[in-house]
Amino acid sequence: MEKAVSANTRRLVFLALLTAIVIVLQMLGAFVRFGPFQIALVLVPIIVGAAMCGVLAGAWLGAVFGLVVLLNGDAAPFLAISIPATVAVVLLKGIGAGLAAGLAYRMACKMLAARTNRQALAVLAAAVVSPIANTGIFLLGGWAFFMPTITEWGAAAGFGSAGAYMLLGLAGPNFIIEFVVNVALSSAIFRIVRIGENMLGAGGRK
Repeated sequence: MEKAVSANTRRLVFLALLTAIVIVLQMLGAFVRFGPFQIALVLVPIIVGAAMCGVLAGAWLGAVFGLVVLLNGDAAPFLAISIPATVAVVLLKGIGAGLAAGLAYRMACKMLAARTNRQALAVLAAAVVSPIANTGIFLLGGWAFFMPTITEWGAAAGFGSAGAYMLLGLAGPNFIIEFVVNVALSSAIFRIVRIGENMLGAGGRK
């Protein structure tokens, strides 16, 4: 009983630490850039949490990510158009990124159970899927709620269509950076997960 309580306590402490890291990384994101584009490292702790602590932990960390985006001004142009729609899209894309990472990790571990490197491949799968979910939900939300304004933004930026602007100007470059960063860091994420599992013991994931 004491061991179970200790494991749960360690899990909560680690999740709290990851929550703080998500907040700090997103707050500092404006200062970490590749040319004009942000280098989004915030998905890394979300993937770590989803792999180590489970799908619900990934969803929680994604929700924290979305909440910080709403509070730090990153979503201000969309909030000026529609507050309810912006809140829904930003929170859903963050939660979706965490859920997708957790589900991809869990499914890959099960499908690759016979392979000795299954965990490393499962982490890679989570690292691939998370930015796809994050950007995909953003694009769907933009199409559903903000297309008239996005069309105006695209025309002002010299794009021939709203779709081209969304893919090449609004979301595409950041997605590519997020995707490359997550895949490049997947081996480091794997090492963090292994260390974290040793700290938490066998009973962490839900």
